[in-house]
Amino acid sequence: MRVLIVEDSERLRRSLSEGLRRSGFAVDCAADGQAGLAQCTREQYTVIVLDLMLPKLDGLSVLRSLRQRGDHTHVLILSAKDQLADRVAGLNLGADDYLVKPFAFDELLARINALRRRHFAAKNPRFVIDALDVDINARTVGVAGELIVLSRLEFDLLALLLMRRGRVVTRAQIFDQLYDSTSDSMSNVIDVLVYALRKKIQRVQDKEIVVTRRGLGYLIEQEPG
Repeated sequence: MRVLIVEDSERLRRSLSEGLRRSGFAVDCAADGQAGLAQCTREQYTVIVLDLMLPKLDGLSVLRSLRQRGDHTHVLILSAKDQLADRVAGLNLGADDYLVKPFAFDELLARINALRRRHFAAKNPRFVIDALDVDINARTVGVAGELIVLSRLEFDLLALLLMRRGRVVTRAQIFDQLYDSTSDSMSNVIDVLVYALRKKIQRVQDKEIVVTRRGLGYLIEQEPG
């Protein structure tokens, strides 16, 4: 869903962010280690793409700080260093994967997708609520046995509410998770997105699946069967 790129090369940072946005991710960027670490305190990410050779605070120090404070976000290290000792140091500090520069974007994308699947693997990847059947890993949605086509944002909203079922998710939290920091003000975009999702999944349900808590946000109350 949401990826943070911590990379001091403006050219690489821009190309990676553009490529990941085209692939359906919300993307934030930081140009140095201190900014990247600060960004992690403000936002919740699915994957952090972390360069090692960073100004102000190097990548290993960023990784060490994240793990010491209990942040277990998946981290994919990018580095021009192809030394075994550097790879071992990163993995020992809690990195989840390591990619040596130069690399193909398709390989980076495949590794991020693998980490995203692992992110959901610790949780139930499938949810069945009445006639609604959602497979998070396969990104499929069925209603009464019929496959429903959702947009990327509609599916990500549904997945977010399912993963946090029983808890109200505010409009601001939804915006932060589904849209990157370059997006325009949320305005009524979240309300429109919720309406579109409801229209597609509510067709044969007796109970409202996505519930509105006026002035607070949205939630899914029902537990999967």
